[in-house]
Amino acid sequence: METKPDRIELRLSPDQKALIERAAACLGRSVSDFVLGNAEQAAKAVIEEHERIQLDRIQSRVLVDALLSPPSPNKELRAAAKEHRKKVTSR
Repeated sequence: METKPDRIELRLSPDQKALIERAAACLGRSVSDFVLGNAEQAAKAVIEEHERIQLDRIQSRVLVDALLSPPSPNKELRAAAKEHRKKVTSR
């Protein structure tokens, strides 16, 4: 069994505690295992949602068009590239 040295404490109402204990018992899991498993699953879902970009059909088309046929660099972009080359050495 893996040693887990870190802890999280939380305060909850008696009703919340009873609900969690009942749900854990229904699954034959300890309260700690139930809470940790569900918190970890929720955390992963939140992170995935925040890291994923979802585009509708129009946004997807605009992105693909920009990638396949990018516009020519304008004056500001050319100046920024020139400045970048002065400051950054490629390896």
